[in-house]
Amino acid sequence: MLRQLEKAEQKWGGSNTLIDHWLNNRRKLLVNYCQIAGIPPYESTEKSLPAVKTVKEFCDLLVDYVSEGHFEVYDRVVTACEKNGLSSQNLAQNLVPRISETTDSALDFNDKYTESKDDKVLFQLDKDLSSLGHAMETRFELEDRLLEVLHAKHS
Repeated sequence: MLRQLEKAEQKWGGSNTLIDHWLNNRRKLLVNYCQIAGIPPYESTEKSLPAVKTVKEFCDLLVDYVSEGHFEVYDRVVTACEKNGLSSQNLAQNLVPRISETTDSALDFNDKYTESKDDKVLFQLDKDLSSLGHAMETRFELEDRLLEVLHAKHS
C-alpha cells in the first residue's frame, strides 16, 4: 500500500492542494497502520501487542481519513465530474458506493477497538488488521481512480 501511495504522490502530488492534503493524510494513516501491525520497516524485535492507546490513536486517524473522503473530497470530485461529461459522472457514481462499502469495515474496526473495555480484544488485532488492510487497499485503489479524474479534469 505504501508503494501505491508513493506512485500516487509522484503522479498527482503538487498538482492540486486537495489531492496533496488527501495523500498526506493517507500517508499518516498507512504509516500508523504499519506501526501497529508491525509491518516493515516498523516491525518490532519484541513480539508484543501494541498498547490500547496506540490502537485508539490509529482509529482516530482512520475515522478522520474516512470522514474526510466522504464529507469533503468525494463531494468535490463528484460535483466536478458532473460538470465534465457523462463518462466522468458515471465513473463517480460507480466508484463512490463501492468506496462506501470499505467505510463499513473501517467503522466496524473503529467501534470494536474504541468501545471495548477489555484489553483482551487486542488478541484479535492481527486478524482484524488483516481484514482492514484488504478493505483499505480496495479503498485506495478506488480513490485513486477518483483522483485520476480530478487530476485530469481540474489541475
